[in-house]
Amino acid sequence: MKLAGQAKMLRIHFGEDDKWMGKPLYRAIMEKCRELDIAGATVFRGVAGYGASTRIHRLHFLALSSDAPIMVSVIDAEEKIKTLIPFLDEMVEEGLVAISEVEVIKYVHQDGARS
Repeated sequence: MKLAGQAKMLRIHFGEDDKWMGKPLYRAIMEKCRELDIAGATVFRGVAGYGASTRIHRLHFLALSSDAPIMVSVIDAEEKIKTLIPFLDEMVEEGLVAISEVEVIKYVHQDGARS
């Protein structure tokens, strides 16, 4: 598959402690993206951040657990992004989902590529 030109970027912001069906939410979102054959998704772990609740999420270097801010960035054609949104409505209890237009320069998926 080749994706070039106009596409959509969807960003999902939430806390590292957020879960979906017993697993980390970021992992559940990545698995759903892969299941839907979405072109690409990346998880970013932040140092600090806050959202609508104004509760500050931060990375604690000495703590055994933290609620660091997480952002999952997903890029694909608009139709593929639209297939993901109903799942996110169900999965993300507290967070921010934002969609923007992007210009994709090059993406090539080769059959038999490593997983």
